[in-house]
Amino acid sequence: MELPIITMLSYRESALLVMQLKVLGCSGGVGGNLRTTSFLLDEDILIDAGTGVGDLSFEELCRIDHIFLTHSHLDHVTSIPFLLDTVMGKRTKPIYLHALDRTIEALKSHIFNWVIWPDFNLIPNADSPVLQYCPIKVGETVSIDERNITPLTVNHVVPAVGFRIDSGSASLVFTGDTTKCDELWEEINRIQNLKYLIIETAYSNAERELALVSKHLCPSLLTEELKKLLHESEIFITHLKPDERKLIMDEIKVSAASLNAKALENGQVFRL
Repeated sequence: MELPIITMLSYRESALLVMQLKVLGCSGGVGGNLRTTSFLLDEDILIDAGTGVGDLSFEELCRIDHIFLTHSHLDHVTSIPFLLDTVMGKRTKPIYLHALDRTIEALKSHIFNWVIWPDFNLIPNADSPVLQYCPIKVGETVSIDERNITPLTVNHVVPAVGFRIDSGSASLVFTGDTTKCDELWEEINRIQNLKYLIIETAYSNAERELALVSKHLCPSLLTEELKKLLHESEIFITHLKPDERKLIMDEIKVSAASLNAKALENGQVFRL
């Protein structure tokens, strides 16, 4: 039986009264119930699109209107091709993909190139594609139904950003993948309504040199960076490598005990 076209409701047309961010995936790897990085903002916005997107129902996938990407690495973008293929023909408007110019270029060159996957920016046709690219820049806020998303400076091996998600009454910062970065903390410290900070720590202290080379954080580097944070906020750790999850969190508890940082959990919901 042919499925009907699903009409999308905007955030303000829905029954939601509070902005909420749900963790679909927050692991630095897969296996068992682990999912890679992705968050669902309300019902219609993805922040990154790792393997966690695959747990959404067909109806939930059809409600997604926007994707914001921190960067082009596979663990953050892998579900985009499947999402587009799944909902194509069931929508009345494109999915808008918000990313840095160079992230968009990477997707065009290496994924949506007709070799790895079709170019959904051209199908079903160039005039009405299912995917539309929307370049973003650090510091320039994108507002969608009074939800403000601002790209932040980070330091990774490919062009990347973090995001400030601001409801007006409270803000959440998600760093994405990063290593030491003074500019990031300068931007965070200007946020007066900061409530939550989600920050990566991919490696244990024994792998500090690997963290530096790959531009990630380990507990000792994280502790150095968090000393630059001037505002109180709840701190959550993401991107933990599956086989080192407990070790990394134990090391954070030793070096940054006063901050009471917690491991981010799949399914966790933040309300702003």
